[in-house]
Amino acid sequence: MEIYNLEKNNSEKISVGVDIGGTAVKIGLFYENGKIITKTEIPTRQDDNCAYVLSDTADTVKKLIKETEVDINNIVGIGIGVPGPVADGIVKHCVNLHWENSVDVSGMMERLTGLKAVTVNDANAAAVGELWMGGGKEHGSMILVTIGTGIGGGIVIKDKILDGYNGSGGELGHITVEYESERKCNCGRNGCLETYASATGIVRTAVELLQNSDEQSALRSTEVSAKSIFEAAAAGDAIAVKTVDIFGKYLGRALANAASTVDSEIIVLAGGVVRAGEIVRKAVEKYYRISAFKTVKDTKIVLAQLENDAGIYGAAKEAFKLKDN
Repeated sequence: MEIYNLEKNNSEKISVGVDIGGTAVKIGLFYENGKIITKTEIPTRQDDNCAYVLSDTADTVKKLIKETEVDINNIVGIGIGVPGPVADGIVKHCVNLHWENSVDVSGMMERLTGLKAVTVNDANAAAVGELWMGGGKEHGSMILVTIGTGIGGGIVIKDKILDGYNGSGGELGHITVEYESERKCNCGRNGCLETYASATGIVRTAVELLQNSDEQSALRSTEVSAKSIFEAAAAGDAIAVKTVDIFGKYLGRALANAASTVDSEIIVLAGGVVRAGEIVRKAVEKYYRISAFKTVKDTKIVLAQLENDAGIYGAAKEAFKLKDN
């Protein structure tokens, strides 16, 4: 644990931000001005279908509070980001945590810690975090898309998460982009954006291009990964350049459709793939500008700034709303 901005005898309100993932749980303490006090990370125990993840998280939260010696009376609550649809604090199902049935995450965390709790989808938490202290700072509405092994999305309009009736609002990865596609998504359907624009989808596109062409490519002599594809594209490799263009086409068009629906001030690209930098943003922006409706054509597209911490920032921000309850 590293302490960053702890101020002794500070009466400012504090919240806890939690980001629960399939392999790790990130936890941070924050002041209301966005300054992080401390953060830590623990492994997600896979025993008994991750049955212990909430108790492990609660124990770590209590440990952080004790070690930083913050006044428990200044803590307004805990925000928890979870990789699954959330409605009224209840996670309906969560594949990454092997939760097949509904789990009352907020209720359980309240009982385990004695603090108020609010639970949100992890991509929505990341969107709130980037809007608060990251790439979307000083804006009131944003579309965030996370590009990693899969595609996640979070939409915030006028500082409110657009999570929908079933808690599935913002699931951009499951927009159908090819109706006759043979690419099967983990959700069970074919042709989802995730099968074309995620790291996995990008690799599949490159492999198909390599198999259907005799053209020389640096990708033939290395492990084909999203990282190697973007590096090769930056160096001018023709197969890699075409792969990146196809990626940009699918994601850019999908975001143009999303923008026409919600008309956000800014679009933020997040996730592991965006570590490749401007080549990612430019590929997406190219097709977004071509495809977008006139009134949203000039929406700014930027790269995320908070990287892996966006989720704990956003969860903490949501927890600050509990002080008024």
